[in-house]
Amino acid sequence: MGKMRTQSVRWRAAAVLASVLLVGGVAACGNSDTGGGGSKDDGKITMGFSQVGAESGWRTANTTSIKESATAAGIELKFDDAQQKQENQIKAIRNYIQQKVDVIAFSPVVESGWDTVLKEAKDAGIPVILTDRSVDSADKSLYKTFLGSDFVKEGRLAGEWLVEQKKTASGPVNIVELQGNTGAAPANDRKKGFGEAIAANPNLKIIASQPGDFTRAGGKQVMEQFLKANKQIDVLFAHNDDMGLGALEAITAAGKVPGKDITIITVDAVKDGMQALADGKFNFIAECSPLLGPQLMDLAKKVKAGETVPARIETEETTFTTEQAKEALPNRKY
Repeated sequence: MGKMRTQSVRWRAAAVLASVLLVGGVAACGNSDTGGGGSKDDGKITMGFSQVGAESGWRTANTTSIKESATAAGIELKFDDAQQKQENQIKAIRNYIQQKVDVIAFSPVVESGWDTVLKEAKDAGIPVILTDRSVDSADKSLYKTFLGSDFVKEGRLAGEWLVEQKKTASGPVNIVELQGNTGAAPANDRKKGFGEAIAANPNLKIIASQPGDFTRAGGKQVMEQFLKANKQIDVLFAHNDDMGLGALEAITAAGKVPGKDITIITVDAVKDGMQALADGKFNFIAECSPLLGPQLMDLAKKVKAGETVPARIETEETTFTTEQAKEALPNRKY
């Protein structure tokens, strides 16, 4: 009996040792995975995307492009709407890190205040792609690339068109400006580009500039204030179509003719804005394309595969006058 008991103990000890070795081998295989964020590398890419919000027609088209492109590319998309709040985006990004997604992409609400959470993503081995809007982080290693527009160029194109239109003006030309969200990259950059361009003509003066938050309601409200506070307004520069469309309501309610009494320049070229341009209510639009989805999914695949991508990728865009808007509208996708 003693001998049998000894053999039984030895057998159980060997079985336990084998189990330990088996578990250890599985754990070692699991730790050898090099997929983004340490997730299982089954060939499927999971992207966490945090969107600014749904403040405009442009943003809606941008969201649709991203969702449809993810489906077409076979990428699993975890989508979050930040509702224009930076704290919501930071929370979403941290959730994506915890979920060990392969790639994080987001359109920052504002430019500043991202270094801490971006470092958390970097430490977790998850590549980050910035879309539409950039950040002002000094450490460029915190994100792989930026995909979007040159906002300074958009503002400059708007200003250059105005300089050409008003080159024969002998007196002051009073301009009011509807800015986007305070601290947002497109608001900062479009203002900068426009200001630099109109400096070529000393008659062009910005007499009032205030945020309208990229919304129609904001554009209408601020334009109403501009009209009450300023006896003579010759030009409106709106940082996006939606604010310009809101301003149209205020201008019309004040008994003025948009596009004639007040020259209106906007940025985006969404369908409603293009229709206003074709109708002569707007005078000029600098395009900013929201259809970034296909390029974003292509970039996600490349960074997941460890490929080197350019630090900045700009979308190709143009400008529109009334006649050009009439030609483009029938085939407009957004």
